[in-house]
Amino acid sequence: MEHATFGAGCFWCVEAVFQNLKGVEKVVSGYAGGRIKNPTYREVCSGMTGHAEVIDITFDPAIISYEELLEIFFKTHDPTTLNRQGNDTGTQYRSVIYYNSEEQHQLAEQWKKTLNDKHAFPNPIVTEITAAPEFYPAEDYHQNYFNLHGHEPYCQFVAKPKVDKVKALFGEKLRSVAA
Repeated sequence: MEHATFGAGCFWCVEAVFQNLKGVEKVVSGYAGGRIKNPTYREVCSGMTGHAEVIDITFDPAIISYEELLEIFFKTHDPTTLNRQGNDTGTQYRSVIYYNSEEQHQLAEQWKKTLNDKHAFPNPIVTEITAAPEFYPAEDYHQNYFNLHGHEPYCQFVAKPKVDKVKALFGEKLRSVAA
């Protein structure tokens, strides 16, 4: 098993995007990249910790590759907005790839360069790519959030369109129970 660590806005949405993919063993919402140990959600939301809301994905590279995860990452959020995803603003919502190996580092840089060279987005990609810092799991009530609270307005208006996009673009990569 390998790990991929991504930040792409609210971790509830990002978790929902990746957790039903074949080869993804586990997705944990949490915090990384900041100055304090064991931050709380309230502290991270203050914008004063430097932490980003991220997910840590445990995946089987024999079933789903890191490159496939990168493709899904880039196609399910706006990597061109600095410290913002939709109405969620602040450094905690930044687009970030925390690589866990030199191979992941090279692949992430290559994807970012290729997408920028092809003008895949109207503006340049601002996704931060840096070595994985310590990861701190979020509080239990943040885990599996979309599956437990999908009926709530935020989930319906923000997370569900991302989940639907994954189903439309990557349906063959979803576990049959999620399809």
